Amino acid sequence: MEKPVYILGLSFFYHDSAAVLMKDGEIVFAAQEERYTRKKHDEDIPKNAVEAALKYAGITMEDVSAVGFYEKPLLKFFDRILQTYFRVWPRGLFSYHHAMQEWMVRKLWIPHHIKKELKYNGEVFFVPHHEAHAASSFFCSGFPDATIVTVDGVGEWATATFGKGEGTDLKLEKEIHFPHSLGLLYSAVTYYLGFKVNSAEYKVMGLAPYGEPKYMDAMRKLIDVKEDGSFALNMKYFTYEYGLRMTGKKFEGLFGHPRRKPEAPLEQFHKDVARSLQDLTEEVMLKIVTHAQRVCPSQYLCLAGGVALNCVANGKILRSGLFKDIFVQPASGDAGGALGAALLIWHRIYGGRRLPRMEQVYLGDEFSQEEIEMFLKEQGLPHETLDDHALIERVSGLLEGENVIGWFQGRMEYGPRALGNRSIIADARNKENWQKVNLKIKFRESFRPFAPTVLEERVGEYFDLDRESPYMLLVADVHPDKREKIPAVTHVDGSARIQTINREQNQRYYDLIKAFAQRTGCPVIINTSFNVRGEPIVRSPQDAVNCFLHTHMDYLVLGNSLLSKETMKSTSQESQKAYLKQFTLD
Repeated sequence: MEKPVYILGLSFFYHDSAAVLMKDGEIVFAAQEERYTRKKHDEDIPKNAVEAALKYAGITMEDVSAVGFYEKPLLKFFDRILQTYFRVWPRGLFSYHHAMQEWMVRKLWIPHHIKKELKYNGEVFFVPHHEAHAASSFFCSGFPDATIVTVDGVGEWATATFGKGEGTDLKLEKEIHFPHSLGLLYSAVTYYLGFKVNSAEYKVMGLAPYGEPKYMDAMRKLIDVKEDGSFALNMKYFTYEYGLRMTGKKFEGLFGHPRRKPEAPLEQFHKDVARSLQDLTEEVMLKIVTHAQRVCPSQYLCLAGGVALNCVANGKILRSGLFKDIFVQPASGDAGGALGAALLIWHRIYGGRRLPRMEQVYLGDEFSQEEIEMFLKEQGLPHETLDDHALIERVSGLLEGENVIGWFQGRMEYGPRALGNRSIIADARNKENWQKVNLKIKFRESFRPFAPTVLEERVGEYFDLDRESPYMLLVADVHPDKREKIPAVTHVDGSARIQTINREQNQRYYDLIKAFAQRTGCPVIINTSFNVRGEPIVRSPQDAVNCFLHTHMDYLVLGNSLLSKETMKSTSQESQKAYLKQFTLD
């Protein structure tokens, strides 16, 4: 028997570091490092994720045939970083010293870090950043061929690319270079609006429907967009080339307001700026994909890169009718680069076969019922354990009304979305649940919308969508006659960021929503990630209990075990204090 080919893909030292393990071309394990360290968007080398991947596969690093890294650091440093600082000198002196320290100490020594930290002695392959993005989408799409578009902040030089994928071949034909970047434009406005860069861009997308596109003229002074989708930023308004901030006084002068301080009240002005940015982003993305299809024709489109997580723009592209179907890599940001690196090695070095279409991303850690019950008993946490049928019946009943439930099942999701295994769920028919979950569970801004999960076979009854959307990467309108029926997931503009579910993807989650639909007639529930603001999605039973005890969640389901906040309250005060002392938020 031939020795299996294990390929380890890695992304780290920027944000959202991750590890992906493949065996003979199939994804065995994939996870972000933040889930283990509890440090949101952790950028460090993903030692814990790698250890978990090896343990899951039952192998050691000695069994790994190749390691792939998601960009070319030498090209990035010597070709772009140094050239950029020399060009803007001396304005970037302070930023230059900061960058040199980072690069000289850490980022130039990727092979050394991999070999030392992971105890690996084999070959390390370096994959261009945007090729990794492109591969992560096309090779997981199941399409025989596709037009490919990648858009993000920046890789080595590229900030946006397009090309063609056919069979096991992939070639990028055209790219736009730094400092001109749609992703960095979006991040700059995110920064200006007082949100955290590389973390809160999705908040700007959620804020946009509350505004009007009143600042399109100002936006067009920031970026010159051609009909073919190529663009150039007016760099006099941006400071990220030479400074540690994204924008400065000229940017503020253009919009007539100073930068919003983080946590300051949101005014209508901020909402209008967010809407203008979102409309511009959709316009640019449509032009890019339209031109890409002309040059690299296909009836299918594959998207990746951080901007591909803009599900409103994705929905607009789908509705344009340009393509028969589109596939967006669910881990489109840097975490997905680890997958793309592994896939390119599999095809280019080993000549491997194509993966089938990626139908689910439950690729991380899993905890057995035995492990869960052992943990609960060790901690003295009151609970009851139910068989599968009784669990579904009980929880589907508890979902009716105002209860908010932590739902922890099976393998952890790969990527930024909780898709029914590390989720907080509630009744979408109850409008009060929107604010309850935002303010009392997630401790986050009240304007933030929630995604619905809907049974795949009934999606057309509630939403203007004619296909599956398993990864919450498409926004579509809620049918007008359904908006009052599911107000907790209907955004202010009548839209929703949809997750569809079928039984093959996630049997237990599907069965729960099916049972809820049989009780209520409604096949839609709220699904939001199982975490509080500022923390990563929970990974382990301990993380889940920690979150449960420190929020106003009503119930927690760990596998087949059900915990009730009411039961907790009925225990003695001494016991409650003991529980809370064991689980403290960082």
